[in-house]
Amino acid sequence: MTLPDTATNPAGADRTFQVDLRGLVDLLSHHLYSSPRVYLRELMQNSVDALTARRALEPAAPADAFGVRLYADGSVVRVEDDGVGLSETDVHTFLATIGRSSKRTEQIAEQRGDFIGQFGIGLLSCFLVADEIHVLSRSARTPDEWRGRGDGSYTVRTLPASAVPRPGTTVTLTPRADAGEWTRPAQVHALARHFGSLLRHPVTFDDGTGRPGDPTASVNPDPAPWTRTYPTPGARSRALAAYGENVFGFTPLDTIELDLPAVGLKGIACVLPEAVPAGRRHGHRVHVKGMLLSEQAEEILPDWAFFVRCVVDAESLRPTASRESLYEDDTLAAVRDALAERLRAWIARAAASDPDLLARFLQAHHLAVKSLAVHDDEILRMLLPWLPFETTDGHTTLDEFARTHRTVLVTSSVEEFRQVAAIASAAGLGVVHGAGLGVVNGGYTYDRELVHRLPEIRPGATVADLDPETLTAHLDPVDRETELAAAAYLAQARDALAVFDCDVALRTFQPASAPALLVDSREARHERTRSQLAREQEGGLWGDILGALRQEAPRAQLILNQLNPLVRTAVTIDEPELARTSAEALYGQAAMLSRRPLRPAESSLINRSFLDLLAHALRKDS
Repeated sequence: MTLPDTATNPAGADRTFQVDLRGLVDLLSHHLYSSPRVYLRELMQNSVDALTARRALEPAAPADAFGVRLYADGSVVRVEDDGVGLSETDVHTFLATIGRSSKRTEQIAEQRGDFIGQFGIGLLSCFLVADEIHVLSRSARTPDEWRGRGDGSYTVRTLPASAVPRPGTTVTLTPRADAGEWTRPAQVHALARHFGSLLRHPVTFDDGTGRPGDPTASVNPDPAPWTRTYPTPGARSRALAAYGENVFGFTPLDTIELDLPAVGLKGIACVLPEAVPAGRRHGHRVHVKGMLLSEQAEEILPDWAFFVRCVVDAESLRPTASRESLYEDDTLAAVRDALAERLRAWIARAAASDPDLLARFLQAHHLAVKSLAVHDDEILRMLLPWLPFETTDGHTTLDEFARTHRTVLVTSSVEEFRQVAAIASAAGLGVVHGAGLGVVNGGYTYDRELVHRLPEIRPGATVADLDPETLTAHLDPVDRETELAAAAYLAQARDALAVFDCDVALRTFQPASAPALLVDSREARHERTRSQLAREQEGGLWGDILGALRQEAPRAQLILNQLNPLVRTAVTIDEPELARTSAEALYGQAAMLSRRPLRPAESSLINRSFLDLLAHALRKDS
């Protein structure tokens, strides 16, 4: 910053900031704009806004009277428009003063909402690729020439009327040597099509080869597909799907038309044909008044809508200063809610009239629908017959599972489900004494919440969390005499497994080939670990903290199967050491079948019990 001379600015007088233009351009390139390529978007945007302003002054002019012409031959880049133009006063006021915009003049202030740009800094983006900007402009009065340089200086000349015969503006850039990546003719044409394919004013491109009639010279030859008329609804659907495939590179499972007249928004949502990782949000292509604003606008849709990618063009959405994302305001929030409602309506229509489409959709995107159903009663009621879950009856819908199981147990983790799945599917839990008990895997995202909401939708259903007590209570007990005969063995087994905070019970369940079932939740293990730490740290600061958090630690349960021949033999063992070893071996085998990670002490126990049993067998044979 340069301070004014004190002779002309006495103490206490107002002073004016002096801007270091090179420093400002460096700031724009590193912190405001994502890439130097935005220079062309900014130039096109200024041209389109100038055309909009002139259209407001001359509303009776033919629709194709005004346009934008691009030229790039490798040595210069030129953007010419038939817009409202600038006078010399406008040049000094707007082009040479950072932060002002020619779109704020009193004459067109009431149409400000019709303009794409709002911040008056777009022209500076040209300094990302050039050291000098040359502007020829004619307003309704006189033509003027403005030359701005990267060192912060500029010149203005008033030219004879013959120099610029009609209103409009021409901006010419002489690219720097290191800017060739963004200013080659092919690249300029590609960028123009990328940013301006949906612009409402005609935009053409010339590479200096003398082929102005070449059909590829048009930047925006076709209007947006949703603005066209088609002979049949089927033809319209196919055209929209083809456009989505061209834009995104995949064939949509379906296309959803989006139309919000209140904010002038139109476009399509393309349903992805394959599942996406949970929580991953795709960017959406957002145009504002035809100009591409962003390809990665995540904020246009809610988080749960990661099964679609959108292309929209809006009139009333507000861009940020960089014009590469949307400003978070009440309008954007209302648009997000309205688009979410459109997606809900599409799901409802598919459920009501196109079950094949809905089935294909849910096969790929059931996780997204479950995330919506957790918080949306209408979607839950609508799609309950279709939502898939992993259960002890296999993969089935929650509605179908509830028809055959009046009592539904739900696990809190995949691990817990796997501990009981094999036994439950063999009829040990699937149907118990006619009670219709079944287990659902609640370890996947949203599943446990949805299962617990089942009674809201199906009042006759009963849902409870699976815990060792519940599971043991629903396994068949052994008779009194068998229990008494096995009491001594069970006591020795409990003593051997006390180090793992594990209780031992004797029950009967299918399949008979399973000797034991280990029921131990992740939460129970965490609580026991915390209790152990509290005991080890007793008396210290951490011991006091952990002790305050300590609850009654839930115990694991090793449930022995009386129907299994090996267990029936084991409970008759009267040799204490062999009884302990057999109990440890049964615990180790059940722990491995649960498919959870083994603790070091458990791995050691499995090895030790195997060797002890082997040694016992060898001694017996000898």
